[in-house]
Amino acid sequence: MSLASESEDTGAHFSSAEVGDYLALLKPRVMSLVIFTAFVGLFLAPVPMHPLMAFIALLCIAVGAGASGALNMWYDADIDARMQRTSARPIPAGRILPGEALGFGLLLAGFSVVILSLLVNLVAGALLAFTIFFYAVVYTMWLKRWTPQNIVIGGAAGAFPPMIGWAAATGGISMESVLLFLIIFFWTPPHFWALSLYRSEDYARAGIPMLPVVSGKRETRKQILLYTLVLVPLGVAPWLIGFAGPIYGVVSIVTGFGMLALAIRLITDKSDRAAKHLFAFSILYLFLLFAFLLIDRVLSVFLGPHLGFL
Repeated sequence: MSLASESEDTGAHFSSAEVGDYLALLKPRVMSLVIFTAFVGLFLAPVPMHPLMAFIALLCIAVGAGASGALNMWYDADIDARMQRTSARPIPAGRILPGEALGFGLLLAGFSVVILSLLVNLVAGALLAFTIFFYAVVYTMWLKRWTPQNIVIGGAAGAFPPMIGWAAATGGISMESVLLFLIIFFWTPPHFWALSLYRSEDYARAGIPMLPVVSGKRETRKQILLYTLVLVPLGVAPWLIGFAGPIYGVVSIVTGFGMLALAIRLITDKSDRAAKHLFAFSILYLFLLFAFLLIDRVLSVFLGPHLGFL
């Protein structure tokens, strides 16, 4: 009897997953943003961290983010199969079985939280555990399918990484780390609602109550502008409170005006092109804010006495 026929007789089922499929479960693009913002939080913290411990902390945060992604894909496999944007993901495409994704996600979640708690500190470990729970349970299992405010409240999950990085270095939370959290929190709705404007049919087909589906595109454009009006001052705030220097201040003001101009443009230009421009620029905006927080801090340390930054 062949191995294949034996598997059929015993009822055993094995997926055709390859390494790349398991990597896809981790949502690597989301993970890269998590690692980057967590690194910024860790680097900006006033307490220096040993490079090895910093690496362990970032690795655990990355693995925790991957665990969240895997658990999200496990639970959302049904709606992923109905959306053009997600139908090729490993579970709806049949390359990974749902049970395998669930086990993989739980294993990574447990590993990341335990190692971060034991080797770094309990505060960072607890924040990571809460972040995974919030994304996998509060957002994925509840908010995403039941309220058009899913992105607003659920955005907290994506805003925690810099706070976790800060806590890994300091063992606590401060006003500065909360500010980094708020920047990402208020950035998330304009970013994802811009995407949902030109993907509204996809979300409607999957039964996801995104704001354009429930309240219409006009209201979505209005909400994007309102959240952007809050986001832009928050983006400048690190400079205003002395947490960052003038280089960051200039970048945050210029890019903030860019975000605001594109959000205002959405009100008059109702094309998908305008929404795509805002979506793309929002990614650049957040990257530049956090990148120049790093650059500004490096310059203040090495060139501050000469440039008057300190």
